[in-house]
Amino acid sequence: MKVTLRDVFLLLLLGVALAEDRALARQAQHTKQSRVDKGMEATVQQDIEEQCVGKALDLVFIIDSSRSILPPDFERVKEFINNILKFLDVGADNTRVGLVLYGSTVESVFALKTHKKVEDMMRAVKDMVHLATGTMTGLAIEYTMNVAFSTREGARPLDGNVPRVAIIVTDGRPQDKVAEVAAQARDLGILIFAVGVGRVDMDTLRLIGSEPHEKHVFFVQNFSMIQTLLSGFQTKICDTDLCGVIGHGCEQICISTPGSYICKCKKGFILNKDQKTCRRIDVCVLARHNCEHDCVTTEDSYLCRCRKGYLLNPDGKTCQQCTSGAMDLVFFIDGSKSLGAKNFQAVKQSVDNIVDGLEVAPNATRVGLVQYSTKVRTEFPLRRYSTVNEVKAAVSQAKYIGRGSMTGLALRQIFKSSFRVAEGARTLSENVPKIAIVFTDGREHVDIAGWAANAKRNGISIYAVGVGKRAHEELQQIASFPQDEYLYYAKDFGTMDEMAEKLKLQICKGNPSLADQCKCEAIVSFQINANEKIRTLTHGLEEVMNRLKTVENYFKAK
Repeated sequence: MKVTLRDVFLLLLLGVALAEDRALARQAQHTKQSRVDKGMEATVQQDIEEQCVGKALDLVFIIDSSRSILPPDFERVKEFINNILKFLDVGADNTRVGLVLYGSTVESVFALKTHKKVEDMMRAVKDMVHLATGTMTGLAIEYTMNVAFSTREGARPLDGNVPRVAIIVTDGRPQDKVAEVAAQARDLGILIFAVGVGRVDMDTLRLIGSEPHEKHVFFVQNFSMIQTLLSGFQTKICDTDLCGVIGHGCEQICISTPGSYICKCKKGFILNKDQKTCRRIDVCVLARHNCEHDCVTTEDSYLCRCRKGYLLNPDGKTCQQCTSGAMDLVFFIDGSKSLGAKNFQAVKQSVDNIVDGLEVAPNATRVGLVQYSTKVRTEFPLRRYSTVNEVKAAVSQAKYIGRGSMTGLALRQIFKSSFRVAEGARTLSENVPKIAIVFTDGREHVDIAGWAANAKRNGISIYAVGVGKRAHEELQQIASFPQDEYLYYAKDFGTMDEMAEKLKLQICKGNPSLADQCKCEAIVSFQINANEKIRTLTHGLEEVMNRLKTVENYFKAK
């Protein structure tokens, strides 16, 4: 078959036509996809706009205008601001916008009250002049907090629950401190979005921005990329969580609702009439306590107390009549400065609680009170008062000494003075239990074991009541045996009432006679002698170790 030149020419025309058809098909497909992408983008933008419609918001831009920002980059920041403004529903009752510019000084471009239209704001942004000075970021935040968000500048009052939002854009390290002033601003209810560009310090940005940081702190490598933040940024601004603003006023729990919030309370609390603060449900008033006598509301719950002449049973609910009989009881209360005046009052209250359960009378229980510090002061001896009310009145009059702590002096007083017949104690032949209750915070250990042992040998039962981390070792040296009955310890003064009730119950169960107490003498003596031997051996070992150290150092020097 012979191929002519005409045939070749026709084949070439056919190839060109086919190539043009393929190109047109590809262009049509690209145009269609482009229209779909633009349609999706428009839908997203429309959703963002709808979120901002009717949104009441006080928004202030804080813009870094330092010399490190080049003029082209400053123009990109202007574009970023205007793009955000386009999506806001600006109006006196909706979103109000202010703008602050800072370098070495702070300038207000326009206040929250200045413009009512987006067009006027965008025009003002376009006309902004670059300051090109320092970077006083802390000063700018302080100005925004105290001036830009003041009611005279157009901010709505805090009780109106309109969110206050600040957007700060910066590119460098501040030349002043920002942590404290930023925290103050957040504490006043200002939600801060921090945008860092380029060489900005991320730790500083986190100090400025609100928490959680993943929602309020942003970073881009350069100003050309700042526009990439727009969509997510606009959504976060227009969907501001009112509960994320500290100024919501809810005392315990804040729950966001569309465009507002409600306050709730934790379990065991109910909302007050102001709908913000909470009060504890008074279990005693609601009669859910099952206390046989009196119910007392506490910070965390409640406790039961018994009326005069009764004491609380181990179940913490029911009461039994006190059957302590006759005894000589002397309280020794710590008046040292380490205790503190407030805790001294708590100790006196515990004394009152214990006395309330006793039958105070010349032929029943006699009560004395001694306060010790760097000196010992008898507030009143056993012979002085013969009724509960008299004792309690005298306890309330005891004045806090507030000096050093010398528990050893108190124990010496127990042994030598407080239980003498001249002080009002009964004679040994009357076989009346002698009881000392020692309150201490455990700050001093001099002459404790010896005087305590002497007192116990003389038939005096010692209850040791201690509060604080240092008290436990001292209590063991003071308390009678068995120590699970005579030693009471608490980490803080918040549990003093509970401890006093247990102590009162133990006292009212009855105390051993003097003859029974003497059976413990051998045990006590053994413990004291053993402790002394251990101390002596420990001291000797320390001396040997010191001498060995001296010899070692001598040979090292050689």
